[in-house]
Amino acid sequence: MPRSKRARVVHESKTTKKDHKEQTRRLYANIRECVEEYDHLFLFAVDNMRNTYLKDVRAEFSDSRLFFGKTKVMSKALGSTPETEAAPNLHKLTPFLTGAVGLLFTSRPAKSVTDYFENFRPQDFARAGTEATRSFSIPNGLVCARAGEIPEHDDEPLSHTIEPALRKLGVPTRLIKGKRVSPVCRKGDTLDSRQTTLMKMFGVTSSEFKVDLKAQWERESNEVKILEQGDMEVDA
Repeated sequence: MPRSKRARVVHESKTTKKDHKEQTRRLYANIRECVEEYDHLFLFAVDNMRNTYLKDVRAEFSDSRLFFGKTKVMSKALGSTPETEAAPNLHKLTPFLTGAVGLLFTSRPAKSVTDYFENFRPQDFARAGTEATRSFSIPNGLVCARAGEIPEHDDEPLSHTIEPALRKLGVPTRLIKGKRVSPVCRKGDTLDSRQTTLMKMFGVTSSEFKVDLKAQWERESNEVKILEQGDMEVDA
């Protein structure tokens, strides 16, 4: 008889648990190896984190190594003092290892790296809880799919089938041949899920994924360059 495909109970004692200590040890060792292997180390911070775009960065720098997250482990691997650092002056980077930050090891020319990140700023839909970077209203008159975001001759009237969704989102409107209007948000507002859903419905992107390079270390000279000082005071 064929083997039954019914779900079977798997006891937790038989499942494989992640070895967090081993993952930590491997991350530490990998960072230490990269210090010896690559010419440059860039410490970066991510604004409006999106895994999709971070994957694009990884793909672009496939000849390099990128580490993101686990700031305590990264700090320990670089060394927080001159006595524990993996290479001279690396301890000067550890004050920046807070929040959504990562390390990029590469042997590419430094300018090509900074130029790439200056130009890599894809737009995405805003998330609830973020600040509106612009105002948006569903305009008077004929309501189109992009709500006035593109020239009218390139747009098309909004389908009446979307009216129930608009009503559910609190838009006081009845669509008759696409006509009516309602404000959605003003610049500076803290967006809620209703506002972000409406903006996404009309294809309005207002969130920018951005990688800010904070500091750079060069293996040949052991020099640390502070690329974005902010409120941090670090002796370079």
